[in-house]
Amino acid sequence: MKTKLITRKGYQQLQSELDHLWRTERPEVTKKVAWAASLGDRSENADYQYNKKRLREIDRRVRYLQKRLDELRIVDYSPEQEGKVFFGAFVEVEDENGETLNFQIVGPDEIYDNKGVVSIDAPMARALLKKEVDDEAWVSTPSGRKVWYINRISYNVGE
Repeated sequence: MKTKLITRKGYQQLQSELDHLWRTERPEVTKKVAWAASLGDRSENADYQYNKKRLREIDRRVRYLQKRLDELRIVDYSPEQEGKVFFGAFVEVEDENGETLNFQIVGPDEIYDNKGVVSIDAPMARALLKKEVDDEAWVSTPSGRKVWYINRISYNVGE
């Protein structure tokens, strides 16, 4: 089950996607379906079949987004979070080989097409929660448990 937390930025992105699908893309595809249907025999009309399929995909995504946006809870930064890893934190971690990773901990709805983010549901994020700089976190991976050291925690991209 996916966590129902999201950053304000992530919520706005999902809302923008919903608006675009509903106000722009769906009306365009609906016009194409109507035009293709007016040509007659729909069984051999590739435009009709493709656009009808696309319309179903759009409708499915719109229904999902409407439902999901109602369920989500926006989590904004709070000063009490400072110094520890919580939802929305930008974290730099390092393993014993000196390999570093930089990412933000976000909701599961925000990870697609985003580089530099980790879902709050991921083992890495779970292991880091409530930890401070210089703490170590043990993360279970397919190849076994691995230790990561926290180098930096911030709640602003620029820091």
